[in-house]
Amino acid sequence: MSDFRPDDRLARDSDLLTKIGLCELRLMKDSRWPWLVLVPQRPDVSEIFHLTPLDQTMLTFETTLVAEALKKVTGATKINTGALGNIVRQLHVHVIARSEGDPNWPGPVWGFGTAEPRSAEETKAFSAKLLDAMTP
Repeated sequence: MSDFRPDDRLARDSDLLTKIGLCELRLMKDSRWPWLVLVPQRPDVSEIFHLTPLDQTMLTFETTLVAEALKKVTGATKINTGALGNIVRQLHVHVIARSEGDPNWPGPVWGFGTAEPRSAEETKAFSAKLLDAMTP
């Protein structure tokens, strides 16, 4: 794991909230949506099937853990998850809280408008709520 580094674009566009086990949990720097990214801490992995079976299981577990906490914290209508990787090839899974009336509902968040940063205080408060919701 020592060779792992998040892709430069992921590092630039998100804040590290915590390391869960397999994944770094990152918050996108766009206040329009509660938008999280899980990044498996494995170097040179671009597809889920590149992970070992145990890592695949951990990724599923961590994605579910984060999605449930995000739903609890936001009360969102829908939690969207996806691992696209067309631009950032490093394996990462988006977990996004969507609600009717949010920007571009029900369309995709990718490529829509301009990111709106949140303050350090907002990031800290959201992070605390989310991490609390992830704790059994």
